[in-house]
Amino acid sequence: MVKDKGRSPEGAGEAQPPISREVMDIKELSAYLGMGKSKIYALIRMKQIPASRIGRQYRFSKSVIDQWLKEKLITKGEEPQMPLTFPQESLTPPNHEPAS
Repeated sequence: MVKDKGRSPEGAGEAQPPISREVMDIKELSAYLGMGKSKIYALIRMKQIPASRIGRQYRFSKSVIDQWLKEKLITKGEEPQMPLTFPQESLTPPNHEPAS
């Protein structure tokens, strides 16, 4: 029996190499984004992730995915951050007179 030296069995505990290819398939995109393949397929069906279809297979451009991720940021660098301390009057309940 000849073993395939280029592949390791799934779940072998080895770290995945970093994605360095410009074009990725579903499996590579799943590892790159850290999400399951079924979630990626759902995003494709809802047309919420940029994908190219070649025959019956999907391909993803790393640079397009990186740009898509930047556009999906919840907070941007120029937005002010929430202060760590709050003014004392914001802690009093509404319609409550401060004690004299």
